[in-house]
Amino acid sequence: MNHDMMAYCGTYCETCEWKNKTNCKGCKLQQSKLFWGTCKVASCAISKSINHCGECNELPCDLLKDAFNNPEHGDNGERLINLTKWKNGLVSTLKVSKKKTT
Repeated sequence: MNHDMMAYCGTYCETCEWKNKTNCKGCKLQQSKLFWGTCKVASCAISKSINHCGECNELPCDLLKDAFNNPEHGDNGERLINLTKWKNGLVSTLKVSKKKTT
C-alpha cells in the first residue's frame, strides 16, 4: 500500500475516482492543496504532524464529521473504518462510496 495515497481523512487515493480525472497526487503530496481547493482536514492533520486522522486523539472531530456527512462528498462510514484500521496498523482499505441519502 502506498502510504502517500493514504489521505488524512481516510480515503485511499489510489481508489478515488478523481485521481486520474484531475491528475491529483493526493493531499499528502500536494500539501492539502487539491484540485478543488485547500482541504481543511488535511491542513489540520499537517498542523498536528500526524500521518492521518486516525492518529488524532479527537477522532472523529467535528471537522471530520462534517466531511463524512457532506451531501456531495460524504461517505457511508468507510473513511472512519479505514482510519481505525490504519491506527491499529492494518494496511487494508475500503473504497469510499458516495453517501446514501434516506
